[in-house]
Amino acid sequence: MIKATAFDTDLQELANFAKVISHPARLAILKHLAETKTCISGDISDSIPLSRTTVSQHLKELRDMGLIHGEIEGLKINYCLCGTSISEKVQLFENFFSEIKTININCKTSL
Repeated sequence: MIKATAFDTDLQELANFAKVISHPARLAILKHLAETKTCISGDISDSIPLSRTTVSQHLKELRDMGLIHGEIEGLKINYCLCGTSISEKVQLFENFFSEIKTININCKTSL
């Protein structure tokens, strides 16, 4: 039995999402796609200071998580943000942290 499966599905999904967005290159790709406000056709590595191969690996992680999608058009791929999926993942974070931040515990520790 994999220990991660002992946790509820929301926690597993939140942890997977956190793992995917924990790399600055992936955050930069998401930010770049958001700033362009359109689908990007062509080479994103022109805008990200990494090699094409490395950017491609990061794009795969983002696609697998459902944060972006890419459609092949001829020799190029159009990459777009998936707003619905992003909203769902952000909602997981908001739900998780709203429960934690409302607990009023005054811990006083001494070192």
